[in-house]
Amino acid sequence: MAHVPHPFASPARTRLTVIRANIFTATGDKPFYGAVLLAGDRIAAVGAADEIGHPDGARLIDAPGRTLIPGLIDAHVHLAYSGAATKAAFRNEHAELSYPAIALRAAGYARATLDHGITAVRDMHAPGGVVIDLRDAIEAGQVDGPRIKACGRGLTVTGGHMDQPGWGDQTHFEGLTQPCDGPDGFRHGVRQEVKRGADFIKLNTCGPAYGGPGAWCRLEMAADEIEAACDEAHRWGLHVASHTTGEVPLAETIRRGVDCVEHAHFTDDAVIALMAERGTVLVPTLLVNERNFELDPAAQGVPPRHWRWLEASRDAKWETLERAKEAGIRIACGTDAGFQVAHGSMFWRELAYLVKGGLTPAEAVTAATATNADLLGIEAGRLVVGRLADLVLVDGDPFADISILGDPGRLTVFKGGRQIRSGGGGHDICLDHMHG
Repeated sequence: MAHVPHPFASPARTRLTVIRANIFTATGDKPFYGAVLLAGDRIAAVGAADEIGHPDGARLIDAPGRTLIPGLIDAHVHLAYSGAATKAAFRNEHAELSYPAIALRAAGYARATLDHGITAVRDMHAPGGVVIDLRDAIEAGQVDGPRIKACGRGLTVTGGHMDQPGWGDQTHFEGLTQPCDGPDGFRHGVRQEVKRGADFIKLNTCGPAYGGPGAWCRLEMAADEIEAACDEAHRWGLHVASHTTGEVPLAETIRRGVDCVEHAHFTDDAVIALMAERGTVLVPTLLVNERNFELDPAAQGVPPRHWRWLEASRDAKWETLERAKEAGIRIACGTDAGFQVAHGSMFWRELAYLVKGGLTPAEAVTAATATNADLLGIEAGRLVVGRLADLVLVDGDPFADISILGDPGRLTVFKGGRQIRSGGGGHDICLDHMHG
């Protein structure tokens, strides 16, 4: 059990809240019955309920049988996108919606995400600067939503993963993608996103190939392009995440300086050893791969050779997750929400798949809280003194049944110490008392 007494007498105007529940700190300690004291937007104390007590003027939330965890974090989302199941529907959205309309819709997705206990997200590509602007509006208190770290637009080669062909010759979209070519082109691309306000840089370094085992992946960016982009981003103090598929292109991506890899399903012992050596973070995005098999292949417009690739990656991702866990690689949690995955409501399934892949429920929740907070660089993710009071009070025990994290009716969500929504299985979970 962790106990840290609150170190100060809070000024009278500071909002105080005491929550008594089963506490999961995401620090490696086992859950314990205790209390957390919130002072304004921060955690002021964590420990035994009788030691925390009930400071004068504090609101008391007495929640026996419920579990208090750090706010959940989704490390891979696309708030600008709807989660449409087919490529045609996805493309139609871009043709029909203006960027202001996309931004307004993204605000709705952000609120839905927050209602599901996800208090922070990392947005991995959006057209124009719509999610950067949404981030700023949330920080200014103009709309409600999770904390956002945004890359702006992902950088890709001409015709690459985020600049795919297939549009009519007469079609042109301003700011939809960020194609770059050559080392200087990628340095310029990094600087453009930095100028727009990016929190990190997203690269699309490799994509699928169809040569079979050992040749499922193709390097899209040249090695000197990856190196130039990473060098430029690191000069600005930004980390670099990469859409990857695996094998030799994944290894080259890591060698050239990328800090975090997304998907990365095809690996072997040598690639895993390289990730461990470099401290590369893995975001395996298990759910979005599984979604392909829950939807009709014909409706998705998936050609047979790519279907075979999806089947191979479905098997490979479990092997990679097992290898990564055994090697001690930091495993983060991201859904790819916006691509065949609904915002907020499907997040719990990524946790469930992490458990299916060999993590304990506590390890899966830690990946979605402490590990993700470190990856995003935010002072949340753990219930320790001084951290932001981003919390979720769960009606029940998510470590016995992780699916309850998918029911917003069972989640009471706090962001920065402010209660965003209340859920308690149909009853009032909060017993409020005031001293003084």
